[in-house]
Amino acid sequence: MSVNLPDESAIIFKVPVAQDKIYIREQQGYYQRLRRTLNILLVALFIGLPWISWQGEQAILFDVGAQTLRFFAWVLYPQDLMVFVLLFSLAAFVLFYVTKKYGRVWCGFSCPQTVWTLLFNWVERRIEGTHHQSRALDNQPWSWKKAGLKSAKHLAWAVIAGLTAMVFMSYFYPAKALYSDVLTWSASALISGWVVFFAACTYINAGWIREKMCLHMCPYSRFQSVMFDAQTKLVTYDVARGEHRGPRKRIAKPRELGDCVDCNLCVQVCPVGIDIRNGLQYECINCGLCVDACNQVMDKFQYARNLISFAALKPGRTVNAALILYGVAIMAMVVGMVVWATNRVDFEVNVARDRQQLYREHYSGLIENTFRISVLNKSNQVADYRVDVSGIKIDQQSQTAIEAVEPGEKRETVITLSGKNTGTNERQHFYITTTNTLSGQTVERDVVFIYPAVEK
Repeated sequence: MSVNLPDESAIIFKVPVAQDKIYIREQQGYYQRLRRTLNILLVALFIGLPWISWQGEQAILFDVGAQTLRFFAWVLYPQDLMVFVLLFSLAAFVLFYVTKKYGRVWCGFSCPQTVWTLLFNWVERRIEGTHHQSRALDNQPWSWKKAGLKSAKHLAWAVIAGLTAMVFMSYFYPAKALYSDVLTWSASALISGWVVFFAACTYINAGWIREKMCLHMCPYSRFQSVMFDAQTKLVTYDVARGEHRGPRKRIAKPRELGDCVDCNLCVQVCPVGIDIRNGLQYECINCGLCVDACNQVMDKFQYARNLISFAALKPGRTVNAALILYGVAIMAMVVGMVVWATNRVDFEVNVARDRQQLYREHYSGLIENTFRISVLNKSNQVADYRVDVSGIKIDQQSQTAIEAVEPGEKRETVITLSGKNTGTNERQHFYITTTNTLSGQTVERDVVFIYPAVEK
């Protein structure tokens, strides 16, 4: 659907001015139902994921002390940093793609700041009444009734913030132990401190800061405007159809007035307190609440819907180079993650030379090199490893074993290799191959055997 909008050169992202507390009016409608359904799903996943078990342990757990991330059958270590680089890059390019296509829909429908802000607002409306009643209550002098309502609201906010903090911490500390320890007041000072910290952050962000986080603190709101173009679908007001605005009766519309009845509902329901009729503004989070409010009014006056709607400045099917490039980058990140997962080895091997001396001359005339081989078991089961030496002629057993390495354990073994000094080489490359006897995966390291220097 196309709408009559200002020329592309007229797009201005206005800087917000200081304003008083925003009393958000509750609104029903298509976009509100869509957001609530999505938010319920996301919050349910947020709460439920830490309770999923895999092989008797928590399936998703970021163990800060052990510096590991357990994700079902995978245990990721700092050595697996590349997958995090790919994952965050993928998330960034997906966000860029969605922003280019639909503006700040992430902010309006999925961002935790918006989800918890609207949740806290829902609690406020249940306790203090409508947005008009809440404003009137704030303007009243203090009384027992006002103190009781305010106490009940802030207590409910604190409970929600505390539960949110415990859920968040359950991704870093086993969920069953966390809830048991916190609820029985037996948690350590460290765990209790972090729970209180995250609870305070949630309480302040969703209860007090609210839209100020989106306007002044979130970097996304600052740079997202440069990603818009004439084909980006944003919440927009149809100026040609709506102006001149003004109140009227439902019976008939005066000829000199447009469809906008100047009810200000679009402003009252806006979480960031802007008037979308003033043009495109970077504060807008594309939540669609003003669209629902305006459509409700249009229905009452029997006017056409979508005076405010998600629309592009110049809708069309022309090729958008930016979207293509973002899509290519997304596919590259996905392919990179698949390649990484396919080639990932579930153990880490480090080969280091003996620090005392580069080589030793045995009384028999043989040259000895000593190496320390450490193996880190990154799987979630006990494993045995076989160490083989190849590519060099040595005078002793070329194979050793590292047995019964526990998950997450790092085991070390020392091997000493000896060979005859032919007087022709100072260095000789060879290979130390470590094999997981259970999975068959191998790690090969190129090593150098050092002989005494030959004088010419």
